[in-house]
Amino acid sequence: MKYRLQGKQFVHYLHIGKTGGTAFHKAVEPNLITDRYRIILHGHPFKLMDVPGGEKVIFFLRDPISRFASGFYSRQRQGLPRDFNPWRPNEAISFNRFQSPQALAAALSSDDAELREAAHYAMTNIGHVKSHFWDWFKDENYFLSRWADILFIGFQESFDSDFAKLKQILQLPDTVVLPQSDEKTNRSPIGINLTFSETERQNLLEWYAADYQFLDLCKRLLAQENYSTQGMQKLISR
Repeated sequence: MKYRLQGKQFVHYLHIGKTGGTAFHKAVEPNLITDRYRIILHGHPFKLMDVPGGEKVIFFLRDPISRFASGFYSRQRQGLPRDFNPWRPNEAISFNRFQSPQALAAALSSDDAELREAAHYAMTNIGHVKSHFWDWFKDENYFLSRWADILFIGFQESFDSDFAKLKQILQLPDTVVLPQSDEKTNRSPIGINLTFSETERQNLLEWYAADYQFLDLCKRLLAQENYSTQGMQKLISR
């Protein structure tokens, strides 16, 4: 109520898994109140549907196959080194069967019905891997109905430059910087295999088809509102 009386605009950060959210939280946490905004950081369970109408929303996206690989490795190492989140029983079953994201992706189209079923089980039970963008936004009609509330969409692939633009929008001081260590950012370690064969990639494109549709929808909407092609920064016109 205090911030409402001060006339500050509420801005909600939706934390879509494996899109740079941990680094964003670490950078912004000390500066959640600016001259114009009250920034509210949320965990993974918080969705667009939980944001009151008229309050603003920011979030980052990532190529779904890249997000799949990052999510697989993150849960395979049980969140380490930043946190230790032990496998759930269904995750343990999946990681005992599939030791790499490539093996899991390949098994999605296996001629072996049992292996294919195990792959489907893993894809729907491993944390991060099992989630989809629409989990945070319900469906296209609802997302479009809330478009006026979307203040900014950034992309993990251009995270540093997008973060710099978002800093300007939110009026954050120059002292706000992204953490660099793997532990603080929860990044995957250097040297892991992120390459997929054509078959593996095609399987993942099919599995995450709806995620790519959401990604394309956002990019089309951003383009229609004269966003920059580098960072897709939303122009502040409202």
